[in-house]
Amino acid sequence: MSDVGTKTLGGKKKLTLKDAVAQSVGLMGPVFSIAFLVPLLVGMNASGRGAGNAASLSVLIAAIGVVGLGWIVAEYTRKIQAAGSLYDYVTDGLGTKVGTAAGWLYYTGMVALGSAILPMIGGTIHDTIQSEFNVQPFPQLVWDILLFLLVAVVMFFGVTLSTRMQLTLAMISLSVVFVYSIFVIGKSGGIHHVVTGFSPNSSPTHWSGVLFGVLYGVLLFTGFETSANLGEETENPKHDIPRAVLLSVLAIAGFYIIATFAQMSGFHFNLGSFGKNAAAPLFTLAGPSSAGGYGSVFMRRLVELVVIFDMIAVLIGCAVSASRGIFAMARDHSLPQPLAKISSKGTPIGASNFVLFIYAVSITLTVTTSIFAITGYPHYFAMFSWLSTYGGFAIAVIYLLISIGALVGLKDRGKSVALYFACAVGILVTVGAIFGSIYKVTEPTISAPYAAGGVLLLGLIIAFFMTNTPHTQTDFSELKESEQGPLKI
Repeated sequence: MSDVGTKTLGGKKKLTLKDAVAQSVGLMGPVFSIAFLVPLLVGMNASGRGAGNAASLSVLIAAIGVVGLGWIVAEYTRKIQAAGSLYDYVTDGLGTKVGTAAGWLYYTGMVALGSAILPMIGGTIHDTIQSEFNVQPFPQLVWDILLFLLVAVVMFFGVTLSTRMQLTLAMISLSVVFVYSIFVIGKSGGIHHVVTGFSPNSSPTHWSGVLFGVLYGVLLFTGFETSANLGEETENPKHDIPRAVLLSVLAIAGFYIIATFAQMSGFHFNLGSFGKNAAAPLFTLAGPSSAGGYGSVFMRRLVELVVIFDMIAVLIGCAVSASRGIFAMARDHSLPQPLAKISSKGTPIGASNFVLFIYAVSITLTVTTSIFAITGYPHYFAMFSWLSTYGGFAIAVIYLLISIGALVGLKDRGKSVALYFACAVGILVTVGAIFGSIYKVTEPTISAPYAAGGVLLLGLIIAFFMTNTPHTQTDFSELKESEQGPLKI
């Protein structure tokens, strides 16, 4: 085992601002998010609560909060240039015990998101091929297994060679959907109904619904902070990483607001029409006018293809990120030591096996049970709804802890006014998201945030009784340079 803290990441070729921005944007998966999370944000979920036609307002509020969080993360990157993740920042502000518990919650959230996405991709590929070409080459389980094997290969043999291709596909997908969203707004006359899209009165439950929508609005931005993990590999981290974090948030916030508004406008702000296409409203809008869209069969298939590519990129990013983070925490003695085991190829085999095991459980539950079932929706969508709610809630809690801890951890940065403002905005938005995720929410969705809260509480209890060990900077020195996963572009 290497002497942690004496070695840092980064080969001979250092990363640039463009690379750092690409990392954050790529892992956010903006096209995947806008294709499948908008219905949950609107209220087409197990609880039936959401922002309704005010979905764009929820995204805007979430974006404001994430900008505040982005400023905090940017300031931390000037203070800590390490390959750590959010729990390093929580630890800096709130101490090792809270930081350790936060790390457990954060990575179970990341694993949950990957577990949610995998069967969602398999089900989407299966249903898309069947609906578009009236054939069924494989059942959903086979698609899930193929995706599982793809993730396993990437995790065990590295993702360096495929990272640029994944990010390129994500940017192509982003461009296609952005341009088409502008087209839909123009064709549907949405430009004349901006007030409708941004008024809390457009939500069936007004501000309560808008705040519930913020939970999924925050989830849209999951991964914005990952460029901070590139601090050790960037040529000028104190300058480029803070800019990358904020540029990523601002650019993708604009995309999300426009794309969300386009979906509501495309259905003429009619929740009934939107609800009939809640499984994938973006695909309907990309189809021909005879099917309720503004495009053509070719356009619909193009959008379906770029969304699937983006989803696969996000799946790989979640899997590799979670396995590296779990490995790092295990090496820091915050998780069982077997999870820090390194393979002969230099990959974190212990943590990878754990992540793959959870993915296998998710696949099994999706195809063999009706757990978390939602009437009228495929089971893979129901599983995605519950697991993404868990992951979104977990990450919202971590963002809240960072906002609180920054009041202590960043107080010596000499930017008191900006710090207090950013922390206040971050706290208000994340508290709103947390409130919206539990207020009058029914089963099965309510069990997701309760489960996340239970993990955090259990983590705090265990961390309290753990023997204190020095908290080292998270570092992947044990891993081969070519196997450093999403941290290496």
